[in-house]
Amino acid sequence: MNELEPVEILLVEDSHTDAEMTIRALKKPGLANRLTWVKDGAEALDFLFRQGAYAGRPEGEPKLVLLDLKMPKVDGIEVLRKIKQDQRTAHIPVVMLTSSAEENDMVRSYELGVNSYLVKPVEFDRFVEEVANAGCYWVIMNHVPSAR
Repeated sequence: MNELEPVEILLVEDSHTDAEMTIRALKKPGLANRLTWVKDGAEALDFLFRQGAYAGRPEGEPKLVLLDLKMPKVDGIEVLRKIKQDQRTAHIPVVMLTSSAEENDMVRSYELGVNSYLVKPVEFDRFVEEVANAGCYWVIMNHVPSAR
């Protein structure tokens, strides 16, 4: 990816296999060319708040954050909390993309302001279809206000 292009999608996923499947799903509608993949919640926060390794990242926010729930260092719930509590990032749509169908995880995510909660289908073709549909909706069709 060209570093000067704004990132459209931030994928926060610790599983290499799930990340590869997600990227493959987003390639079909042409959304993967402006995607950044980070492997844990701490790296996601560094990216979003331009700190640590991402301190020099160009201005601009992703149009979408695809966020796994269960991750090392900082879990998805804490990343979501920090995104939605900060006025610089609160407007960014966050889709929880997780294997957890637990009611408590869903309730907590919605309490903290998640925009959508998708449980990763086990079947590859269905996974690809659902991720592609979600990406198209949130990146192409959805409109969000500019950061304040």
